[in-house]
Amino acid sequence: MAYDELRLVSWNVNGLRAVLKKEPGFEEIFHVMNADVFAIQETKLQDDQRAKLGIEFPGYHQTWSFAERKGYSGTAVWSREEPLSVRHHIGCEVADDEGRICALEFPTYWFVNVYTPNAQNELKRIDTRLAWDERFREFLSELAQEKPVVTCGDFNVAHEEIDLKNPGPNRGNAGFSDEERESFTKLLDSGLVDTFRARHPDLEGAYSWWSYRFRARQKNAGWRIDYFLVSESIADRVTGASILNEVYGSDHCPVELTIRL
Repeated sequence: MAYDELRLVSWNVNGLRAVLKKEPGFEEIFHVMNADVFAIQETKLQDDQRAKLGIEFPGYHQTWSFAERKGYSGTAVWSREEPLSVRHHIGCEVADDEGRICALEFPTYWFVNVYTPNAQNELKRIDTRLAWDERFREFLSELAQEKPVVTCGDFNVAHEEIDLKNPGPNRGNAGFSDEERESFTKLLDSGLVDTFRARHPDLEGAYSWWSYRFRARQKNAGWRIDYFLVSESIADRVTGASILNEVYGSDHCPVELTIRL
């Protein structure tokens, strides 16, 4: 069987309206990427606001999920191929009204874009975060019974010490707590592969998010919290996994996967 090589891109834009106004703007970056599937997180839009923006990319189908709370969360996916079906919720008792999921079914795989809840300062939302993680794990396992899964997005966790600049001082903080790291390990153990780390097992200094404070990006004092994970059954079809840190416009940079599907 012949497979098509797909280029998949994921980016937490931290407010789509803001990125549209920057130079280069979101639309220019989108066209340069020339992705088959382009997923974004933290759109911070409602449906009526999206409509007013008038973002149209010829040749792409749009899928959006909106939070009930205004100016918060939100995800979107543009795909060249029209999805067979779409899911916007995972059936979680917490955070399922925050527009955190765009799950698109294609003929040979599921594509799941996620914006994982942040545990917040002093881990005040850790219970919500872990409840989400558990249900998300189950959700992906259910999809994987139908066909292989590709999931991407801002997972709000640096998994190992190599995945952030300063692991020591950050141990126990949101995004690098033992609880979140163990939860991410469980996600991988459920049958998924961290594509970037599989291809670059020892590469240090590879980050996808930098604080706006203390000139962190200029110093490359960052965290790798944006991922592409794939079902183990298709991990051998991955042809590339990259962090596109030359792309500005957000406190995150895009991450990219090329895969034969």
